[in-house]
Amino acid sequence: MAIEEFAEALEWQAAHAEKNNAPCTARVIRALAKVREGNTATGRRIAGWEGLTLKDAMPLRMAGGLHHLLLSGEDERLARVYSGQITDQGQIDALVCELVETYDTQLLPWLDGPPQTNEAGRAASIMSSLLWIAQRAAPQFDLFELGASAGVLTMLERYRFNLGGTEVGPPGSPMRVCPEWRGEGAPPPPPGDFRIVSVKGCDLAPIDLSDPASALKLRSYVWPDAPGRMARIDAAIELAKANPPDLVKQDAGDFVAQMLARPQAAGTTRAMFHSIMWQYMPAETQAAISARFEETGKEASKDRPLAWVSLETDPKTFRHELTVRLWTGAEHSGEPVLLSHAHPHGAWVEWLDGH
Repeated sequence: MAIEEFAEALEWQAAHAEKNNAPCTARVIRALAKVREGNTATGRRIAGWEGLTLKDAMPLRMAGGLHHLLLSGEDERLARVYSGQITDQGQIDALVCELVETYDTQLLPWLDGPPQTNEAGRAASIMSSLLWIAQRAAPQFDLFELGASAGVLTMLERYRFNLGGTEVGPPGSPMRVCPEWRGEGAPPPPPGDFRIVSVKGCDLAPIDLSDPASALKLRSYVWPDAPGRMARIDAAIELAKANPPDLVKQDAGDFVAQMLARPQAAGTTRAMFHSIMWQYMPAETQAAISARFEETGKEASKDRPLAWVSLETDPKTFRHELTVRLWTGAEHSGEPVLLSHAHPHGAWVEWLDGH
Protein backbone atom coordinates (compact mmCIF):
# COMPACT_ATOMS: atom_id res chain seq x y z
CA MET A 1 0.00 0.00 0.00
CA ALA A 2 1.32 3.46 -0.88
CA ILE A 3 2.47 5.55 2.07
CA GLU A 4 0.76 8.86 1.42
CA GLU A 5 -0.85 9.99 4.70
CA PHE A 6 1.30 12.96 5.70
CA ALA A 7 2.63 11.88 9.10
CA GLU A 8 3.39 8.36 7.91
CA ALA A 9 4.96 9.57 4.66
CA LEU A 10 7.12 12.09 6.52
CA GLU A 11 8.35 9.45 8.95
CA TRP A 12 9.08 7.03 6.09
CA GLN A 13 11.17 9.67 4.34
CA ALA A 14 13.05 10.49 7.54
CA ALA A 15 13.69 6.82 8.30
CA HIS A 16 14.85 6.36 4.71
CA ALA A 17 17.42 9.12 5.20
CA GLU A 18 18.60 7.54 8.46
CA LYS A 19 19.04 4.15 6.81
CA ASN A 20 21.17 5.81 4.16
CA ASN A 21 23.61 7.47 6.58
CA ALA A 22 21.90 10.86 6.74
CA PRO A 23 20.51 11.12 10.30
CA CYS A 24 20.87 14.92 10.41
CA THR A 25 18.82 15.31 7.22
CA ALA A 26 16.24 12.99 8.81
CA ARG A 27 15.85 15.37 11.75
CA VAL A 28 15.32 18.32 9.41
CA ILE A 29 12.66 16.34 7.52
CA ARG A 30 10.84 15.48 10.77
CA ALA A 31 10.74 19.18 11.62
CA LEU A 32 8.41 19.72 8.66
CA ALA A 33 5.57 18.36 10.80
CA LYS A 34 5.83 21.52 12.91
CA VAL A 35 6.21 23.73 9.83
CA ARG A 36 2.92 22.29 8.60
CA GLU A 37 1.21 23.52 11.76
CA GLY A 38 2.62 27.05 11.47
CA ASN A 39 1.09 30.17 9.97
CA THR A 40 3.37 30.63 6.96
CA ALA A 41 2.65 30.37 3.24
CA THR A 42 5.03 27.42 3.08
CA GLY A 43 3.35 25.69 6.02
CA ARG A 44 -0.11 26.24 4.58
CA ARG A 45 0.92 24.83 1.24
CA ILE A 46 2.35 21.74 2.92
CA ALA A 47 -0.85 21.35 4.97
CA GLY A 48 -3.04 21.61 1.88
CA TRP A 49 -0.76 19.61 -0.41
CA GLU A 50 -2.63 18.55 -3.52
CA GLY A 51 -0.86 15.36 -4.46
CA LEU A 52 0.85 12.37 -2.95
CA THR A 53 3.31 13.44 -0.27
CA LEU A 54 5.87 10.68 -0.79
CA LYS A 55 5.36 10.06 -4.49
CA ASP A 56 5.82 13.80 -5.10
CA ALA A 57 8.93 13.79 -2.86
CA MET A 58 7.49 16.83 -1.10
CA PRO A 59 9.67 16.47 2.05
CA LEU A 60 12.80 16.35 -0.12
CA ARG A 61 11.74 19.52 -1.96
CA MET A 62 11.75 21.36 1.36
CA ALA A 63 14.97 19.70 2.51
CA GLY A 64 16.64 21.09 -0.63
CA GLY A 65 15.38 24.60 0.01
CA LEU A 66 16.58 24.58 3.60
CA HIS A 67 20.01 23.23 2.63
CA HIS A 68 20.24 25.99 0.00
CA LEU A 69 20.05 28.62 2.77
CA LEU A 70 23.27 27.23 4.19
CA LEU A 71 25.13 26.60 0.93
CA SER A 72 24.31 30.08 -0.38
CA GLY A 73 25.54 31.71 2.81
CA GLU A 74 22.08 33.20 3.42
CA ASP A 75 21.79 31.59 6.85
CA GLU A 76 24.32 29.29 8.51
CA ARG A 77 22.34 28.13 11.53
CA LEU A 78 21.61 24.71 10.05
CA ALA A 79 25.34 23.97 9.89
CA ARG A 80 25.23 22.82 13.52
CA VAL A 81 22.35 20.48 12.71
CA TYR A 82 24.00 18.97 9.62
CA SER A 83 27.27 18.48 11.52
CA GLY A 84 25.49 16.65 14.34
CA GLN A 85 26.20 19.29 17.00
CA ILE A 86 22.47 19.78 17.54
CA THR A 87 20.52 16.53 17.77
CA ASP A 88 17.56 17.41 19.99
CA GLN A 89 14.46 17.20 17.79
CA GLY A 90 12.67 19.94 19.71
CA GLN A 91 15.51 22.38 19.11
CA ILE A 92 15.65 21.46 15.44
CA ASP A 93 11.86 21.83 15.09
CA ALA A 94 12.07 25.34 16.53
CA LEU A 95 15.03 26.30 14.33
CA VAL A 96 13.45 25.01 11.11
CA CYS A 97 10.17 26.79 11.91
CA GLU A 98 12.08 30.01 12.54
CA LEU A 99 13.92 29.65 9.23
CA VAL A 100 10.66 29.09 7.37
CA GLU A 101 9.12 32.16 9.01
CA THR A 102 12.16 34.27 8.10
CA TYR A 103 12.62 32.96 4.55
CA ASP A 104 9.02 32.04 3.72
CA THR A 105 9.03 33.80 0.34
CA GLN A 106 12.33 32.19 -0.70
CA LEU A 107 11.40 28.68 0.42
CA LEU A 108 7.90 28.53 -1.04
CA PRO A 109 9.04 28.05 -4.71
CA TRP A 110 11.05 24.97 -3.71
CA LEU A 111 7.71 23.18 -3.46
CA ASP A 112 6.97 23.83 -7.14
CA GLY A 113 8.89 20.88 -8.58
CA PRO A 114 10.46 17.55 -7.62
CA PRO A 115 14.09 17.27 -6.47
CA GLN A 116 16.71 17.43 -9.20
CA THR A 117 19.48 15.07 -8.24
CA ASN A 118 20.32 12.30 -10.72
CA GLU A 119 22.88 11.10 -8.18
CA ALA A 120 26.12 10.04 -9.92
CA GLY A 121 26.37 6.88 -7.83
CA ARG A 122 23.34 5.50 -9.68
CA ALA A 123 25.51 5.30 -12.79
CA ALA A 124 26.91 2.06 -11.31
CA SER A 125 23.62 0.31 -11.97
CA ILE A 126 23.20 1.79 -15.44
CA MET A 127 26.74 0.85 -16.48
CA SER A 128 26.31 -2.68 -15.06
CA SER A 129 23.22 -3.15 -17.21
CA LEU A 130 25.04 -1.96 -20.33
CA LEU A 131 27.83 -4.47 -19.76
CA TRP A 132 25.19 -7.18 -19.34
CA ILE A 133 23.47 -6.12 -22.57
CA ALA A 134 26.79 -6.00 -24.43
CA GLN A 135 27.20 -9.75 -23.88
CA ARG A 136 23.80 -10.41 -25.46
CA ALA A 137 23.58 -7.77 -28.19
CA ALA A 138 25.77 -5.32 -30.10
CA PRO A 139 28.47 -3.95 -27.74
CA GLN A 140 28.31 -0.43 -29.19
CA PHE A 141 25.64 1.85 -27.73
CA ASP A 142 23.54 4.78 -28.86
CA LEU A 143 22.06 5.96 -25.54
CA PHE A 144 19.37 8.41 -24.51
CA GLU A 145 18.21 9.33 -21.02
CA LEU A 146 14.84 10.49 -19.70
CA GLY A 147 14.61 12.97 -16.85
CA ALA A 148 18.29 13.79 -17.18
CA SER A 149 18.12 16.81 -14.87
CA ALA A 150 21.61 18.33 -15.12
CA GLY A 151 22.98 15.45 -17.19
CA VAL A 152 24.97 13.89 -14.37
CA LEU A 153 24.24 10.38 -15.68
CA THR A 154 24.29 11.55 -19.29
CA MET A 155 28.07 11.83 -18.78
CA LEU A 156 28.49 8.23 -17.57
CA GLU A 157 30.90 7.37 -20.40
CA ARG A 158 33.38 9.76 -18.75
CA TYR A 159 33.33 8.02 -15.36
CA ARG A 160 35.66 5.33 -14.05
CA PHE A 161 33.82 2.32 -12.62
CA ASN A 162 34.84 -0.61 -10.48
CA LEU A 163 31.87 -2.97 -10.43
CA GLY A 164 32.78 -5.92 -8.26
CA GLY A 165 36.20 -6.07 -9.88
CA THR A 166 35.02 -5.29 -13.41
CA GLU A 167 36.62 -1.99 -14.42
CA VAL A 168 35.46 0.26 -17.24
CA GLY A 169 35.79 3.91 -18.19
CA PRO A 170 38.66 6.39 -18.51
CA PRO A 171 41.34 5.58 -15.88
CA GLY A 172 42.10 9.27 -15.34
CA SER A 173 38.53 10.37 -14.69
CA PRO A 174 37.93 12.54 -11.60
CA MET A 175 34.67 10.66 -11.09
CA ARG A 176 35.18 7.29 -9.39
CA VAL A 177 32.13 5.07 -9.03
CA CYS A 178 33.02 2.07 -6.89
CA PRO A 179 29.96 0.64 -5.10
CA GLU A 180 30.10 -2.17 -2.61
CA TRP A 181 29.27 -5.28 -4.61
CA ARG A 182 26.70 -7.56 -3.01
CA GLY A 183 24.65 -10.60 -3.87
CA GLU A 184 25.30 -14.15 -4.98
CA GLY A 185 25.36 -13.25 -8.65
CA ALA A 186 28.73 -12.72 -10.28
CA PRO A 187 29.85 -9.21 -11.22
CA PRO A 188 28.94 -8.02 -14.71
CA PRO A 189 31.24 -9.31 -17.45
CA PRO A 190 34.40 -7.44 -18.49
CA PRO A 191 33.85 -4.65 -21.01
CA GLY A 192 35.43 -6.36 -24.02
CA ASP A 193 34.53 -4.40 -27.17
CA PHE A 194 32.07 -2.25 -25.20
CA ARG A 195 31.78 1.34 -26.43
CA ILE A 196 29.32 4.21 -25.98
CA VAL A 197 29.02 5.93 -29.36
CA SER A 198 26.62 8.68 -28.32
CA VAL A 199 24.47 9.72 -25.37
CA LYS A 200 21.77 12.40 -25.20
CA GLY A 201 19.35 13.40 -22.43
CA CYS A 202 16.07 15.26 -22.04
CA ASP A 203 14.35 17.02 -19.16
CA LEU A 204 11.40 19.37 -18.80
CA ALA A 205 13.63 21.75 -16.82
CA PRO A 206 17.29 20.85 -17.46
CA ILE A 207 19.91 22.33 -15.16
CA ASP A 208 22.97 24.00 -16.64
CA LEU A 209 25.90 22.95 -14.48
CA SER A 210 28.09 25.67 -16.00
CA ASP A 211 25.84 28.24 -14.32
CA PRO A 212 26.93 28.73 -10.66
CA ALA A 213 23.39 29.37 -9.42
CA SER A 214 22.05 26.24 -11.13
CA ALA A 215 24.94 24.13 -9.87
CA LEU A 216 24.29 25.40 -6.35
CA LYS A 217 20.64 24.39 -6.63
CA LEU A 218 21.64 20.89 -7.66
CA ARG A 219 24.07 20.65 -4.74
CA SER A 220 21.26 21.74 -2.41
CA TYR A 221 19.35 18.54 -3.10
CA VAL A 222 22.33 16.44 -1.97
CA TRP A 223 22.02 15.37 1.65
CA PRO A 224 24.89 17.17 3.41
CA ASP A 225 25.58 14.34 5.86
CA ALA A 226 25.59 11.51 3.29
CA PRO A 227 29.26 10.56 2.76
CA GLY A 228 30.69 10.78 -0.75
CA ARG A 229 27.65 12.33 -2.44
CA MET A 230 28.84 15.94 -2.39
CA ALA A 231 32.26 14.92 -3.73
CA ARG A 232 30.58 13.12 -6.64
CA ILE A 233 28.34 16.04 -7.54
CA ASP A 234 31.34 18.38 -7.43
CA ALA A 235 33.23 16.06 -9.79
CA ALA A 236 30.24 16.03 -12.14
CA ILE A 237 30.11 19.82 -12.12
CA GLU A 238 33.78 20.03 -13.10
CA LEU A 239 33.31 17.54 -15.94
CA ALA A 240 30.26 19.45 -17.20
CA LYS A 241 32.19 22.73 -17.17
CA ALA A 242 34.88 21.16 -19.35
CA ASN A 243 32.38 19.61 -21.77
CA PRO A 244 28.63 20.08 -21.16
CA PRO A 245 26.40 17.00 -21.51
CA ASP A 246 24.12 16.89 -24.54
CA LEU A 247 20.73 17.88 -23.09
CA VAL A 248 17.48 19.14 -24.57
CA LYS A 249 14.44 20.71 -22.92
CA GLN A 250 11.66 18.44 -24.10
CA ASP A 251 8.73 16.32 -23.00
CA ALA A 252 9.84 12.72 -22.43
CA GLY A 253 7.21 11.25 -24.73
CA ASP A 254 8.16 13.52 -27.62
CA PHE A 255 11.85 12.88 -26.97
CA VAL A 256 11.41 9.10 -27.08
CA ALA A 257 9.46 9.30 -30.33
CA GLN A 258 12.21 11.43 -31.85
CA MET A 259 15.05 9.20 -30.63
CA LEU A 260 13.42 6.00 -31.86
CA ALA A 261 12.60 7.49 -35.27
CA ARG A 262 16.26 8.13 -36.11
CA PRO A 263 18.15 5.74 -38.40
CA GLN A 264 20.01 3.08 -36.41
CA ALA A 265 23.48 2.00 -37.45
CA ALA A 266 24.12 -1.71 -37.85
CA GLY A 267 26.05 -3.25 -34.98
CA THR A 268 24.74 -0.67 -32.50
CA THR A 269 22.33 -1.20 -29.61
CA ARG A 270 19.93 1.69 -29.13
CA ALA A 271 19.13 1.98 -25.42
CA MET A 272 16.98 4.27 -23.31
CA PHE A 273 17.71 4.63 -19.59
CA HIS A 274 16.20 6.49 -16.67
CA SER A 275 16.61 6.53 -12.90
CA ILE A 276 14.16 7.50 -10.15
CA MET A 277 12.01 9.66 -12.42
CA TRP A 278 9.32 7.41 -13.92
CA GLN A 279 6.99 8.06 -10.97
CA TYR A 280 6.92 11.78 -11.71
CA MET A 281 5.60 11.39 -15.27
CA PRO A 282 1.89 11.51 -16.11
CA ALA A 283 0.31 8.10 -16.68
CA GLU A 284 -0.49 8.98 -20.29
CA THR A 285 3.17 9.77 -21.00
CA GLN A 286 4.23 6.48 -19.43
CA ALA A 287 1.71 4.62 -21.57
CA ALA A 288 2.80 6.40 -24.75
CA ILE A 289 6.48 5.57 -24.16
CA SER A 290 5.68 1.94 -23.37
CA ALA A 291 3.56 1.59 -26.50
CA ARG A 292 6.25 3.20 -28.63
CA PHE A 293 8.85 0.72 -27.34
CA GLU A 294 6.59 -2.26 -27.87
CA GLU A 295 6.01 -1.19 -31.46
CA THR A 296 9.65 -0.36 -32.21
CA GLY A 297 10.80 -3.55 -30.51
CA LYS A 298 8.96 -5.57 -33.16
CA GLU A 299 11.42 -4.22 -35.74
CA ALA A 300 14.53 -4.90 -33.64
CA SER A 301 17.07 -7.48 -34.77
CA LYS A 302 20.31 -9.04 -33.60
CA ASP A 303 22.18 -6.46 -35.66
CA ARG A 304 20.01 -3.53 -34.52
CA PRO A 305 18.87 -4.31 -30.96
CA LEU A 306 16.71 -2.11 -28.76
CA ALA A 307 17.00 -1.87 -24.96
CA TRP A 308 15.17 -0.18 -22.11
CA VAL A 309 17.11 0.23 -18.85
CA SER A 310 15.12 1.24 -15.78
CA LEU A 311 16.42 1.99 -12.27
CA GLU A 312 13.24 2.81 -10.37
CA THR A 313 11.55 2.37 -7.01
CA ASP A 314 9.18 -0.56 -6.54
CA PRO A 315 6.01 1.17 -5.21
CA LYS A 316 5.21 -1.82 -2.99
CA THR A 317 8.61 -2.43 -1.38
CA PHE A 318 10.31 0.94 -2.03
CA ARG A 319 13.39 -0.99 -3.17
CA HIS A 320 15.37 0.41 -6.06
CA GLU A 321 15.34 -2.16 -8.85
CA LEU A 322 17.40 -2.33 -12.03
CA THR A 323 15.32 -3.87 -14.82
CA VAL A 324 16.26 -4.37 -18.47
CA ARG A 325 14.13 -5.13 -21.52
CA LEU A 326 16.11 -6.19 -24.59
CA TRP A 327 14.64 -6.67 -28.05
CA THR A 328 16.77 -8.63 -30.54
CA GLY A 329 14.14 -10.23 -32.75
CA ALA A 330 14.47 -13.51 -30.87
CA GLU A 331 11.59 -15.32 -29.19
CA HIS A 332 10.60 -13.79 -25.83
CA SER A 333 12.75 -10.74 -26.50
CA GLY A 334 11.56 -7.62 -24.70
CA GLU A 335 10.61 -9.46 -21.52
CA PRO A 336 11.71 -7.64 -18.33
CA VAL A 337 14.78 -9.02 -16.54
CA LEU A 338 15.53 -7.92 -12.97
CA LEU A 339 19.30 -7.53 -12.78
CA SER A 340 19.86 -6.02 -9.35
CA HIS A 341 18.68 -4.14 -6.32
CA ALA A 342 20.62 -0.98 -5.50
CA HIS A 343 21.22 1.59 -2.81
CA PRO A 344 19.27 4.80 -3.60
CA HIS A 345 22.49 6.75 -4.08
CA GLY A 346 24.72 3.99 -5.43
CA ALA A 347 26.60 2.98 -2.27
CA TRP A 348 26.01 -0.70 -3.08
CA VAL A 349 24.66 -2.93 -5.82
CA GLU A 350 23.11 -6.31 -5.08
CA TRP A 351 23.64 -8.16 -8.34
CA LEU A 352 21.13 -10.88 -9.18
CA ASP A 353 22.83 -11.98 -12.42
CA GLY A 354 19.69 -12.13 -14.54
CA HIS A 355 19.71 -14.69 -17.38
